[in-house]
Amino acid sequence: MTVQLPSVETLHAGRYAQNPGQTTDRAQAQPRLRPDLRVIADLIAPGSRVFDIGCGNGDLLAFLKAERQVIGRGLELSESGMLTCVRRGLSVRQGNLETSLPDYPDHAFDYVVLSQTIPFVDDPAHTLAEIVRVGERSLVSFANWGHWRSRLSLLLTGRMPAAPTDLQPWHASPRARALTIRDFTEFCASQRIRVLNVRFLAGKHARPITWASNLLATVAVFELTRWE
Repeated sequence: MTVQLPSVETLHAGRYAQNPGQTTDRAQAQPRLRPDLRVIADLIAPGSRVFDIGCGNGDLLAFLKAERQVIGRGLELSESGMLTCVRRGLSVRQGNLETSLPDYPDHAFDYVVLSQTIPFVDDPAHTLAEIVRVGERSLVSFANWGHWRSRLSLLLTGRMPAAPTDLQPWHASPRARALTIRDFTEFCASQRIRVLNVRFLAGKHARPITWASNLLATVAVFELTRWE
């Protein structure tokens, strides 16, 4: 069964423009990162081995290579995304999750990144088990459909809302499963996956959310590992 990851054009098409106030030379020199990718980058130690699954156009890998001196590898389904990564000098393989991850041994990487992809995989339990097997730690981000705007939209309109990060409408996304922070937290516990760290964000400028996260956060970032 083939996992159809969202295309690089739809998920990495500049919807998360950099804060206009960030005009330092370093920010101008480096790729613009979505808010969740900036949080993920902050959680990765310099010099680590990083595997970015569904890496899109390689923004995160390029940033980590320049700023964290990581040994980065990527996996991308779309040919256009893979070619963009290659042109940027990144080591990226074209493939899908379910056929590619079994090729890697246990703990082949320090970090495995799965950003904005978990709603689109066919078997989330299998995918999570694989990424925590391949990586010492895994960093997973997703849009939180539990955000109050999504709840209110469904209540008032009777229509399934788009993700709070405005990725795609329901009819244009490839088998997207709406999930909330509470859903994912309980799912990890049921799969015996340990949550090491969580970060919750809201808005284009990644405002940290420290309470009522399932209601107020638009994006969540989880740091995971196997429960030994």
